[in-house]
Amino acid sequence: MPLIGCHHCDGVVEEPWVPDGGSAICLRCGGTLFRRRRQTVEVTLALAASAAILLIVANAYPFLGFELQGQTTQTTLAGGVVSLWNQDQFAVSTLVFLTTMLAPTSQVVLLLYVLAPLHFALPVPGAAVAFQWVERFRPWSMMEVFLIGIFVALVKLSDIAEIRTGLALWAFVLLIPVLAGALAFLDAEIVWRRIENTK
Repeated sequence: MPLIGCHHCDGVVEEPWVPDGGSAICLRCGGTLFRRRRQTVEVTLALAASAAILLIVANAYPFLGFELQGQTTQTTLAGGVVSLWNQDQFAVSTLVFLTTMLAPTSQVVLLLYVLAPLHFALPVPGAAVAFQWVERFRPWSMMEVFLIGIFVALVKLSDIAEIRTGLALWAFVLLIPVLAGALAFLDAEIVWRRIENTK
């Protein structure tokens, strides 16, 4: 069995089996070792489904609109990536695509792929590999950094052009806490346990 350390007394013990909603207590000092979240699969699945809807809206509708000298230009998230690429900003374009489109979309798709069948106690082909990739994509999902950059650019451009925020921008703003909540509420140990039980 894997070993875990107590945060209170630094004692090392074997990780005990704990049911959903339960807690593990250190026998040495009585401190809480960890807690298992109740209904982690169901809540995370609901948040991931909400994130999927927001992702579709964020990529399908205009992100920003600019009106300058009577001419209006609208851009989408993908359009911004393409525009950067066409301006020979290959590194920036690739980074924006990876951190704001590929990584979040991959996380949401993989979460839905793993959690939806587990909710109905169905086997999931390749679930272990798919769930490992959820964690691997986590450091690359930097939507909040991109959003801060957008707001800084809006402040600078507001003096020379009239800026109109699109539906996609607000979907993107909502997507950040929804996806963060899904990943924060996710209890990996319970998911691994369910994956083993459905094999």
